[in-house]
Amino acid sequence: MRVALPPAQPSLPALALAMLLVLLAGCGFQLRGSYSLPYESIYLAMPDYSVVGADLKRAIRSSGTTRLALTASDAQVTLLPGAEYRDRIILSVSGTGRVSELRLRYLYTYRVIDGKGLDLAPPGTIELIRDLTYDDSNVLAKQQEETLLWRDMENDLVHQLMRRLAAGKPVPPPAAAAG
Repeated sequence: MRVALPPAQPSLPALALAMLLVLLAGCGFQLRGSYSLPYESIYLAMPDYSVVGADLKRAIRSSGTTRLALTASDAQVTLLPGAEYRDRIILSVSGTGRVSELRLRYLYTYRVIDGKGLDLAPPGTIELIRDLTYDDSNVLAKQQEETLLWRDMENDLVHQLMRRLAAGKPVPPPAAAAG
């Protein structure tokens, strides 16, 4: 004797997950992938010891579409870093005169130029800000948190630079000389 079972009903969590996926797909959400730069080659005029430079080189290599040039003359475009400022700003002080909130501010300027030294886009500025509470009783923990926030801002800077480079316009090839 065979017993017929009623068709399985989807569980409430599975239904909620399916609805969430439909909503995310409908709003245009997608995971951040690698960036496709519109340049054949790029030279980064950054020192070898630069953390931002090393991360940016790694990101460009992972894009797979752009070659890192060893010299500016060998590159289609050059990224020139400008000023780099890191500030710690006191936001609030406790009644006893001790710092209770800090703001970390990272300001980075740059230019993207072609082989003739002409700007491909207006010089850019990226400003990153993070706030953190401060507590004298947890000095070591707060120093580590501040170090992590600076590192997070460096990573964010690299992602923003890659997005801005990817949004750039490709350089037209040099016109062939008429013979």
